[in-house]
Amino acid sequence: MENKEDAVYLGHMLDMTRRGLRAMKGKARAEYDADDILRLGLTHIVQVIGEAARKVSIEFQQAHPELPWRQIIGMRHRIVHDYMRVDEDILWQVVTIDLPSLLPLLEHLLPNE
Repeated sequence: MENKEDAVYLGHMLDMTRRGLRAMKGKARAEYDADDILRLGLTHIVQVIGEAARKVSIEFQQAHPELPWRQIIGMRHRIVHDYMRVDEDILWQVVTIDLPSLLPLLEHLLPNE
């Protein structure tokens, strides 16, 4: 990878994706809904993934359109700028559908991680 900063930010994305998946392992929606700390932690994880994605160079983003950069960064903006209206259904979808889909894409980009 040419840009070392891109590798750092992609590494953060990968690490936080793995953490989010570990936190959700075996959890049902009712457990998620009942656990404020879990939801806050997952909100932070999604925010950090979006912040790291935002720092990845435009050149790298354009070279890897298989990652949904706009959606990842957009979710970060939503959490940061409208934190009182984070939709729990959308966050649930992100951590149960989007993060599992994101993991292999990031692992492919960072095979040594």
